[in-house]
Amino acid sequence: MNAALPLPVEAASPHVMNTYGRVPIALSHGQGCRVWDVNGKCYLDALAGIAVNTLGHNHAGFVAALRDQVGRLIHTSNYYHVPDQERLAARLVELSGMTNVFFCSTGLEANEAALKLARKFGHDRGIARPEIVVYENAFHGRSIATLSATGNPKVQAGFGPLVEGFIRVPLNDIGQLRQATEGNPNVVAVFFEAIQGEGGINAMHMDYLRQVRALCDERNWLLMIDEVQCGMGRTGKWFAHQWAGIQPDVMPLAKGLGSGVPIGAVVAGPKAAALFQPGNHGTTFGGNPLAMRAGVETIRIMEQEGLLANATRVGEHLRAGLGRALAAELASGAVRELRGQGLMIGIALAKPCGVLVGQCAEQGLLISVTAESVVRLLPPLIMTVAEADEVIAILCPLIRQHLAGAP
Repeated sequence: MNAALPLPVEAASPHVMNTYGRVPIALSHGQGCRVWDVNGKCYLDALAGIAVNTLGHNHAGFVAALRDQVGRLIHTSNYYHVPDQERLAARLVELSGMTNVFFCSTGLEANEAALKLARKFGHDRGIARPEIVVYENAFHGRSIATLSATGNPKVQAGFGPLVEGFIRVPLNDIGQLRQATEGNPNVVAVFFEAIQGEGGINAMHMDYLRQVRALCDERNWLLMIDEVQCGMGRTGKWFAHQWAGIQPDVMPLAKGLGSGVPIGAVVAGPKAAALFQPGNHGTTFGGNPLAMRAGVETIRIMEQEGLLANATRVGEHLRAGLGRALAAELASGAVRELRGQGLMIGIALAKPCGVLVGQCAEQGLLISVTAESVVRLLPPLIMTVAEADEVIAILCPLIRQHLAGAP
């Protein structure tokens, strides 16, 4: 077992840039849905590294596969063929119904590649200044281009001038989308998260998804759906947009695809799959043998253990239990809404609730708060009903206590 850090957590990393408002916890190891800090305290993990640790922690089959791969090859570069790239690409094509895949290392990179695909799509059609429709409250990353596509002025502040070429519209309003783009020959794509994660667990309505798909077909635009946080089985289907029975032209993936190993992917359909040619895009670490093995094994284990069905079953149980425990607060409006699907759940409160992150950690539960007032639950897809009940038992009294306090 790892030894405890030699310094207190607050003093352990004086040379790391101050880019995160960290909880004063240093984690040492984990098993299943539980993790332990360097002082031996146990926590129930309802965050999964922000939707990353699909298989939880220390999954025996996954760990064995990674150990095997580390003993073979970790990195070779894309000068050479990587057999597991072909295997993982074939599985993603099979699961999505699309045709080709580009591998990178993060969700930001996947979204950046999607934006480049959209611009290339436009330029190939003779559009000199392509424009992409994006959404209010969206979050696509923190590079200059993905930050420009993001719909959060707070995270954009201090980094202007932002990249041009984006048209912003509200969620779930096809009339607004039509109005914002009417008569504009430069529009080439519509880009959104099927369920916004950082924006507060805001879901695109099923009818709206189908309407946007039809509009993209009508106007020869690319439909690009960011599944970085809501994909890979989190909602009970492989990809959240599949609940609407549609298929995008471009789909960025990351997070849960590698169960903790850094990985990103852009899956493309026929309209976009051949846009990139050698020299148009690339990556040093993307598609490396270790990440590809992690992706192949993640999908294999998810299928073997029925984790999509588990996400649906446990997610429904968790949401129903939260609804019962917070019934009075929902009735009064102090809890505005329970949002999400499967094991992607948001509890929207009527006032900011960032303090709940630390309070839950003190009680042995890891969560996050996003959009200032939305408790976000993104547990490993292996979570059990009994563990979901533990989440409810710890979280709901703290929410009630917080709501009863000063505004």
